[in-house]
Amino acid sequence: MSINILKYESDVWRTADLLIGAGIKQSDFPKYMMPYFALLMVESRLIREANRLAEEIGKDSIDDFVEEFQLAGLGYNDYIIRKGKSLKDICKNDKAFDSDFHLYLKSFDPETKYLLGVDKGTEDEKFLDISGISGQLKKKRILFETVQAWSEIDLTPFNNSEITTLEEHIKRKWADISAETAGEQYTPDDIISLISELIAAKIQDNGKFLTIYDPTCGGGNLLFGVEDKIKEKFKRPTKTFGEDWSDSLYALAKIESRFRADSEIKYGNTLTNISFIEKRFDVIVANPPYGVDWKGYQKDIQNDTTERFVALPSISDGQFLFTQHILYQLANDGFSVVVHNGSTLFSGDAGSGESTIRKHFFDNDWVEGIIQMPTDEFFNTGIYTYLWIFNKNKPADRKDKVILINASELYEGLKKSKGKKRKQMNLDNRTEIVKAFTHFKDNEYCKVFDKWHFYYNKQSIMLTNVDVNGKFIEMPHKETKESEKVEIKSIKLDPVKITIMDEANTVTLTDFEITTFDKTKYASLDAKFNEEIKPTITVLDYKDQNLKVFTKNATYWYDSDKDTIIEEIGRKQTELGCGKIIIKSTFKKASKAKSASIVITVELTKDLQKDYEIITYSPIETKNQKSIAEFMTKHISKPYEYIDNVIGVEINFNKVFYIPEKLREIAEINSDLELLESELKKLEKDLAI
Repeated sequence: MSINILKYESDVWRTADLLIGAGIKQSDFPKYMMPYFALLMVESRLIREANRLAEEIGKDSIDDFVEEFQLAGLGYNDYIIRKGKSLKDICKNDKAFDSDFHLYLKSFDPETKYLLGVDKGTEDEKFLDISGISGQLKKKRILFETVQAWSEIDLTPFNNSEITTLEEHIKRKWADISAETAGEQYTPDDIISLISELIAAKIQDNGKFLTIYDPTCGGGNLLFGVEDKIKEKFKRPTKTFGEDWSDSLYALAKIESRFRADSEIKYGNTLTNISFIEKRFDVIVANPPYGVDWKGYQKDIQNDTTERFVALPSISDGQFLFTQHILYQLANDGFSVVVHNGSTLFSGDAGSGESTIRKHFFDNDWVEGIIQMPTDEFFNTGIYTYLWIFNKNKPADRKDKVILINASELYEGLKKSKGKKRKQMNLDNRTEIVKAFTHFKDNEYCKVFDKWHFYYNKQSIMLTNVDVNGKFIEMPHKETKESEKVEIKSIKLDPVKITIMDEANTVTLTDFEITTFDKTKYASLDAKFNEEIKPTITVLDYKDQNLKVFTKNATYWYDSDKDTIIEEIGRKQTELGCGKIIIKSTFKKASKAKSASIVITVELTKDLQKDYEIITYSPIETKNQKSIAEFMTKHISKPYEYIDNVIGVEINFNKVFYIPEKLREIAEINSDLELLESELKKLEKDLAI
């Protein structure tokens, strides 16, 4: 019947015509439609359950019937259950509508009123805020017409799963037009089916109780959709758990949960208000928000004491916070499928939060597979998305292995787009993916790797730059107290003059300890330092300027043609090797023994350059070090020293599944050139005529 129920989608959207006429902007439609859609879902389910119970036990005693109904814990409304009146009945009398509708809302049980937002105070959580919204529509004189339009939609013939399908189609459209859903990607039915089929391929029909959790459940479509599809294939009893922070979506999911056999939905921020921290779940599914920052609760995350977070991702994208939470809550033999965008595969350098988080997943061998989905699969984004498949109890033959599945071409086009969704994965497409995951073997669109394939060394080194002869300036050594010889970092010069020459003029510095200043120009010696000396020294460039340093015995300058420092003593010039001429200025405050002064110093140092190399990783330490050494020998010609090595992890689908463009045969190219040459000769001949 799921196809039939979708015919009501147009009826639901017809209620928006009244909103348009009242001057309500389209981006606010969800706020004005959600409460009545939720009301419709609650009423239809209560009527359906009341009808079922009446067939089962009869209604000879209305009090006994009401008592039995209330014991089911599905919610209650005295108008509906005791009086047998529906929203449609209330709308038959427009004159008594206002009072009847108010009494109808007040007749719900406390929890339903709480979720619908009936008569909420200014400080209370309003959730769907049906009383507030109704008040606004009443001011616009369209409340009766709006409720009447909704009351014409009869959902009583449909079961929970079918109503959920309609609900998600409506919510998808709300997401398309609302400005308040940045980063939220509603999961379409075909992706829910694929996730369910992947889970079904891993679990057994053993009758054991199965817990299913979604920490970002929204209105519950992914969570409840997976539960429904698992129940179609297995006879295992299930319980669903969910959390969400959106008032309205939480209310919808909570309402839905009451009509399910066993479900628990909590309100709050999953990352800070930890509702199920003591639980570990058999199955976890999630489609957390993409590219949404977590500045608003940064301190809470940084001060978290649960040890869920091994590292923190970029403040601009909290996806990996949710993933770490998921892996923390996943049972030791649990299985999880999480929807992410591409940034989770490769963003962040080695040592960054994202790379450290990926490494944590791979170190623990929790990643069993990653599936690249087609573009244009989701309702409000056209980007590539990825299913991360986590398994805390991999089979022995899959230990330390990961399968990448490129399903980007496994789709069929939709005849009519649904928002940005232009593609869907049909049953054959999904079967092919599940088959590939189950078989765990290479083919044209999937490859199995040792997990170490995705690790890499980021080896930092300190290069010593050399001149044209491969020489660098040598530093003297000194002996430590432990009688060890260590290299001095610089050679300090005692300058008597510095000259900087260009084509126009020559600037000469001869005063290297300044204690006086022109009081007509500067307020203090410190001011002279900041306004004259420091700016002058800062812009000196021994490479680009004709700069020479004179001491009592020698002259020093940099030969840019040879990349070397020249030392001239008398008339003898010596190439010291590549290095730097460092000129600094400092302001020294007055002390008891000495007055304030400006000191200019000159020193020669090696020309050091920090760099890093990306090198293939091996989990065997000796082999890894050998690989690094061989790489350095092959690719680095300058002297260097190792600094530190950071291990990173990234996944590059483009590189793994890259198909090089096939080059044309030379004979074919020559044939085309000969043809062009023939045509040119003919053209020349024609022009000559």
